[in-house]
Amino acid sequence: MIWHTVPALIQLLFPKRLWGKSGDEGRVYLTFDDGPVPGVTDYVLGELAKRNQKATFFVVGDNVRKHPTLTKEVLSAGHNLGNHTFNHLNGWKTEKSTYLENIELCDRVLEEVVGRKAKLFRPPYGLIKSTQALEVSRFHQIVMWNMLSGDYDSSLDPELVLKKSIQHTHAGSIAVFHDQLKTKEVLPKVLPYYLDYIEGKGWKTEVL
Repeated sequence: MIWHTVPALIQLLFPKRLWGKSGDEGRVYLTFDDGPVPGVTDYVLGELAKRNQKATFFVVGDNVRKHPTLTKEVLSAGHNLGNHTFNHLNGWKTEKSTYLENIELCDRVLEEVVGRKAKLFRPPYGLIKSTQALEVSRFHQIVMWNMLSGDYDSSLDPELVLKKSIQHTHAGSIAVFHDQLKTKEVLPKVLPYYLDYIEGKGWKTEVL
């Protein structure tokens, strides 16, 4: 089951994690997870550039290592980078020490490639133990979301993905899409229309 929006109770249970910016009138915070991936991330960059829209990309360190030039293009286009672990680890299934080392490894490769570590962190799958989060939050702002597009789920019709994404996006929303191979065929059917909707509402997209 995909929650296109996160229940308020869950958000209240973890107030130090950034879920959205309610009351932030006229701004939407686009985010893309799992890249950079050639043929997908560059497509996303192109669509954002057409509309002068900005986003935050939560990158997997191993992909940064493999595609340093594409990583640099994200920053040079005025977007922001966040840490998404080095190997896309599920925090619930990973020992704390291993998880923290993997996050640090992602930061190190970012520093090597773009000259700086990430200040933002998003746990893959949104799953992180409280003990892990306590340590991570010492050096990173943990960023969650309040609109999950479901673009990665091949069982969902792209029209439904678009409809639900629009339905659950509001001013102040942190919206999640994915620039990965699973979404390569879906994004062209969803992202341009979603971005046009944002533009049509007169909202401004900003990096986190």
